[in-house]
Amino acid sequence: MLAGGVAAGIFGSLLGLGGGVLIVPLLTLGFGLELRAAVGVSLVAVIVTSSAAAGVYLERNTANLRLGMSLELFTAIGALVGGVIAFLIEERVLAVLFAVLLGYVALSMVRQRPATAIPEALAPVDPDDEDVQAEVLRHLSGDDYAVRNLGRGIVGATGAGVVSALLGIGGGIIKVPLMHLAMGVPMRVATATSNLMIGITAASSAVIYLIRGEIDPYVAGPTAIGVFLGASLGSRVAHRVDLRILRGLFVVVLAYTAIQMLLRAVT
Repeated sequence: MLAGGVAAGIFGSLLGLGGGVLIVPLLTLGFGLELRAAVGVSLVAVIVTSSAAAGVYLERNTANLRLGMSLELFTAIGALVGGVIAFLIEERVLAVLFAVLLGYVALSMVRQRPATAIPEALAPVDPDDEDVQAEVLRHLSGDDYAVRNLGRGIVGATGAGVVSALLGIGGGIIKVPLMHLAMGVPMRVATATSNLMIGITAASSAVIYLIRGEIDPYVAGPTAIGVFLGASLGSRVAHRVDLRILRGLFVVVLAYTAIQMLLRAVT
């Protein structure tokens, strides 16, 4: 559990997922836990991942704090609603719908081409002008962007909160593509901002699981320690990871999670 937590923490902090997509299958398939108990432990691990990674991203000014807190208000509301109805919805139906959603998002991210063109106002670039060169680098790194479609983001964030409570994934698997594809936020900023949000989202629904007795402290303890170590390491090396590799990893995670959801629904 400790080793699995380290791997999930590294992966979750790099992609802004919280590690829940790995922890839930790990605990259910590898250790024989019931799904609801695994979801409760996963929510605790998501809180730890967010706590370990958020400070680093804020220190480096990578995350968009204003956007994250604006969306998190609605995500927390969705998480509370999802925690209340988590024991009322048939798991198979939810798994199939979630798998379809993940497949669509993965396909959208594969088809999208990142914008790397230099703005017309900066071309041709004078190689001796340091100010212009700095502006080009800022553009290519994704630092100049404008958040759009806030209304669509609010709806999606609320849905992410509901899904987070039902599946114990922190909602990052929806928030990252939502901010990146629908709201025009660069991938690196989206993953950093998601890491800020997922802890609050998971805490909102984890309280309900705790009240219902679905969080096993003997499982949550070693898993959370491993996640903390992995998330601390992952957040410190995230700025060295190429954006194309980050996008590819995210698509792989989406595809893998979709397959797991389908298999769970069938079996």
